Amino acid sequence: MPDDRLIVALDVPNAVSGLALANRLGEAVNFYKIGLGMLTGGGLGLANELKQEHGKRIFLDMKLFDIGATVEAAVRGLARFDLDFLTVHGDPHVVRAAKEGAAGTDLKILAVTILTSLDRADLDAGLIRDGDLPEIVVARALHAFEAGADGVIASPQEAALIRALPQASQKLIVTPGVRPAGTAMGDQKRVLTPSQAIESGADHIVVGRPIWRAEDPAQAARDVLAEITTQA
Repeated sequence: MPDDRLIVALDVPNAVSGLALANRLGEAVNFYKIGLGMLTGGGLGLANELKQEHGKRIFLDMKLFDIGATVEAAVRGLARFDLDFLTVHGDPHVVRAAKEGAAGTDLKILAVTILTSLDRADLDAGLIRDGDLPEIVVARALHAFEAGADGVIASPQEAALIRALPQASQKLIVTPGVRPAGTAMGDQKRVLTPSQAIESGADHIVVGRPIWRAEDPAQAARDVLAEITTQA
C-alpha cells in the first residue's frame, strides 16, 4: 500500500519533464502536486494522464481567487478531471463557491491560509491586519473550515495550532514548506522537517526540489517516507 502522506511537487517547466520525473520516481511516489507554473505547459493534461493511466493521486494547486460565480464555474470544470485535491484562497466566499462547484464529486477543496513563502514583513507590505502570523493563519483556517473547506494548506509551524481547533476534526492539513534535514530552504521562510510536520498534525507533506533535484529522486522520496514512517 503506497504511503500517500508524501506529495511530490512537480515544479518543472512542462508536462514532458513532469512525466519523465514521475517515471523516474516510479512506485516510490503515489501522490503528485501540479501547480500554476505548469498550467501553460500541459499541466492539466499531465494531471489527467497520471490519474487515469498511471493510477496516481493528484493535487491541483491553482490557489483560485475570484468572485464566487467565477470560482464555482472554474471548480466545476476542474472537477470533471476526477482529481483529488484543489487549492483555493481561504476567504470564506471563495471556499463556499468552490464547494458548490465540487458538489457531487470526490474533489477535496483545500484553503490556503498564508503562503509559506511569506512572513510578517510581507503581510505588512500587503496591508494585512496586525497580529502574529500564526494567529492570523489559525483565524483564516477557522473561517475556511466554517465555510466548508475539506482542509487547509498551512506551514508546518502552524499545523499543531490548527489541529488543536475543534473545527479541525476530520479535516485535512497539508503542509508545504517541508525540507528534509540538510537541504536548502529555497524560497520558503517557515519550514520544518518531514517528521516534525507529521508530528505537528499534518496529514500530507509537500516536497519538491529536495526530491527532484536529487541525484536519485526515487531514493530521496523513499528517504522522506522512511523518516515520516517513524511518526506513524
